[in-house]
Amino acid sequence: MTTIIPLRVHHIPQVIALMDLGAPFIRARTHSDYWAYSALFSSTCPLGEVNGEVVGSVIAMRSQDNPEEIYVQDVMVHPEHRRTGITAALLGQVREQAVRWGCRRLWLTSEPGNAAAHAAWTALGFLNVSGDYEDNGVWVKKDFKGPGKDRAVYELLLSN
Repeated sequence: MTTIIPLRVHHIPQVIALMDLGAPFIRARTHSDYWAYSALFSSTCPLGEVNGEVVGSVIAMRSQDNPEEIYVQDVMVHPEHRRTGITAALLGQVREQAVRWGCRRLWLTSEPGNAAAHAAWTALGFLNVSGDYEDNGVWVKKDFKGPGKDRAVYELLLSN
């Protein structure tokens, strides 16, 4: 059974090891980055734990410039635990917190060629936002994260 818990400093080595499994679409951040997430954003950075092992992680942050939005930076589930509902449970935790805060939108970006992510986001109710061009049925915004960093953008509108 999966237990959902907030990210804490002592989880950082396990989270880094988990994120390393996400290549080429996800890359682990630094220990200092995860420290900041655990110290400043733990209520939107849930972990999925099975028998004391971190098997899923969401890194998300509430916008300081637009506090009605939460940006989901990374979602990773260990390959041996995929398709077991962990992603839905983790994002459900973030969504519940967003609703408590009165947020109106969860959003995230994905590499245009990440078909598995596209399938996951749409299955979880996220809509692929119209972009500058379409790539294999996915709308993409050109240079969204800087020059040459085209991204598919997804959003989940929340009703409060």
